[in-house]
Amino acid sequence: MGTTTTNSLGASLVLFGLFLSVPVMADKPNVILVMSDDHGWTQTGYYGHPLLKTPHLDDMAANGLRMDRFYATAPMCSPTRAAVLTGRTNDRTGVFKVGDPINKQEKMLSTAFRRAGYATAHFGKWHLNGSNTPGHQVLADDPLSPGQLGFDYWLSISTQFNLNPVLSRNGVPEQFEGDGSEVIVDEALKFIGRETKKGRPVFVVVWYSTPHRVFEATEEDVAPYLDRTDKSSALQLGELAAMDRSIGTLRQGLQELGIADNTLVWFTSDNGGLPDIDYGEHLGVHPDTTGHLRGFKKDLYEGGIRVPTIVEWPGTIEPRVSHYPAATTDIFPTLIDVAGLDPNSINPVNDGVSLVSVLNGNEPSRREQPMGFRVVAGRAWMDNEWKLVRNYTSGEDGEFELYNVVGDPSESNNLIRQRPDIAARMMKELSVWEASVERSIAGADYRDESAAR
Repeated sequence: MGTTTTNSLGASLVLFGLFLSVPVMADKPNVILVMSDDHGWTQTGYYGHPLLKTPHLDDMAANGLRMDRFYATAPMCSPTRAAVLTGRTNDRTGVFKVGDPINKQEKMLSTAFRRAGYATAHFGKWHLNGSNTPGHQVLADDPLSPGQLGFDYWLSISTQFNLNPVLSRNGVPEQFEGDGSEVIVDEALKFIGRETKKGRPVFVVVWYSTPHRVFEATEEDVAPYLDRTDKSSALQLGELAAMDRSIGTLRQGLQELGIADNTLVWFTSDNGGLPDIDYGEHLGVHPDTTGHLRGFKKDLYEGGIRVPTIVEWPGTIEPRVSHYPAATTDIFPTLIDVAGLDPNSINPVNDGVSLVSVLNGNEPSRREQPMGFRVVAGRAWMDNEWKLVRNYTSGEDGEFELYNVVGDPSESNNLIRQRPDIAARMMKELSVWEASVERSIAGADYRDESAAR
């Protein structure tokens, strides 16, 4: 169940033009995907964090679509990145855990944009090549570099980068000065400016490594927090402050280039927040990175997979808050409709749905296709307000748990015994989906692209 079949290109464009009331493809929209790293659901000013100031994210949320129930496909880095670029749950792509290489056969979002005439570029953390070169550089001869997977231009590193980073420009390492978040945004704007002058639309991926441990930030960014929390926590907040400032730089840069109104910017995080971060009991927020949500990074509870998300497109997307359940696997199908990409550019066996109706304000009351989450540590199956979770401990299958995450977002009340009817239905659905994923792992999707689940 749950196989997404993208509409024909003509139907997609008619739908998009009808709902958004804009000339259909009069100008191809620019698309910029921005992703933070280990950024907890409540680590923003707009969610009321007691210490952190994020004025630019706050402004973006006030002027765009704030998605309060948006989920990373996995509670960890590489798997979610694979899901963003393929529209498929991570295990289908060969990325079972952090650092696994993505399968070369995957159909990539970057390739779809390139074939549609876009200039494509990646900036920042990559972590899909499975290599461990000196300094974690992504070298020119890497068969799984961004350049080999649909990006015309790239300034990337395999894993984390902070202050004064060394990044590979199209495979050649280069030393930079300054905060890493600001470096990659400055470089992205240079690329966007060059391509805009040529009259080419752009698809740009900006993947931060903030606020991933180990924390590094400038004295200026740390100073406002040092007298209110411990040094490690202050460093993390300083990282986030610099990242937020870079988002302001990006938004202002698009305005100065005169393309903000024709540019969709989609901000999210690769997974939930980090554990063991305590900004102070007196502040009354525990745990501080995920707020009232249960769990953290690596957990399939809400704190591990529900992430801060904003989609901004001035003049096209009306400012509002959405509670529609969606995930990173939905990005690819949505952008097929938004940018008029070839519907066949995504593997027909995928796990996403187009969110065009959510973007345009005609939000469905319920999501028709449940969302599956599958990692080494367990499984989860989400159908609107209901969420089935099964954690694996020491190689043994744990007990199923059932939560109503709308009424109980902290997942404190396990309803598995009270609602056996819902649990049984969802277990059956999960089993069918699991069998589909196993077929993908065995290579069925590459042998026969018309294969259905």
